[in-house]
Amino acid sequence: MSSFDEKTVLDILEKVSKSVVNISTIKIVHYMFYQAIPVEGMGSGTIIDPKGYVLTNNHVAGGAEKIGVTLWNGEVLEGRLVGSCAVHDTAVVKVSRRDLSAAELGDSDKLRVGQRVYAIGNPFGLAGGPTVTSGVISAVNRTIESRRGLIENLVQTDAAINPGNSGGPLVDLEGKVVAINTAIIPFAQGIGFAIPINSAKKCTGEMIRTGIFTRPWLGIVGLSITDELARYYGLLLDRGVLVTKVAEESPAEHAGIAAGDIILRLDAGAIYSIEDLLSEIHNRRIGDKVRITVYRRGREQTFEATLSEMP
Repeated sequence: MSSFDEKTVLDILEKVSKSVVNISTIKIVHYMFYQAIPVEGMGSGTIIDPKGYVLTNNHVAGGAEKIGVTLWNGEVLEGRLVGSCAVHDTAVVKVSRRDLSAAELGDSDKLRVGQRVYAIGNPFGLAGGPTVTSGVISAVNRTIESRRGLIENLVQTDAAINPGNSGGPLVDLEGKVVAINTAIIPFAQGIGFAIPINSAKKCTGEMIRTGIFTRPWLGIVGLSITDELARYYGLLLDRGVLVTKVAEESPAEHAGIAAGDIILRLDAGAIYSIEDLLSEIHNRRIGDKVRITVYRRGREQTFEATLSEMP
């Protein structure tokens, strides 16, 4: 299909928009003197199963006392939080309704920088259907620090993602959901982030079964070393992960890893990129001990870290 076939693209967006819902929540916040105050919240969600399962952000639905789900046609349903995953800022909400219009999930591993995408959201459940903004994939495999901690392996886009659009889908030209939008950096201009749909797929099944999804955590922010990066920083190595930040009270900090270290191996596995490191960590369990070999001040050093649950 030509990327300039506007009518076809609009028809696809109209179809997928029927799987986008508004999510309104009431959360109980405890202030001083133990006073409990109900606070209203709002976001978007994506129907991923005709049986009534809706994928959204953890910061939208997590911890909610009451959840309302408004469909594209204005019908309001009561939602129930099935499970949440703080690691990927995702949550699953269930409504007692079947035969819903579910979105088709794509493959975020195939995303390319410059690829056109559309962010869809339904922040207010207004008549006329969800809102649509367009943009491109600006970058992939981003690791950023938000008020909720480190979030790894994000998709960066310049498609406008407003706070009320959190939890809505980021779709490609075929209407397949390639990521779940999340507005986690306030006041950012021209920068939006989304959770790759493949990451969401990994945790939705476990959330539905057990109500929670956790993964082991090392606690570093790093960059894959490339030829360009090595030349820019005057590095002697052309592979590995350059540690740019270590989270406080993390397994990495307790082990002695510091900013400026270059991670070369995790146990016996060679680390060539940040993707290699994340893959190795996620293949292990919380509580596992790992040996991390780094390059520091001209020589290799090995540290032992005990992987913990992401706070």
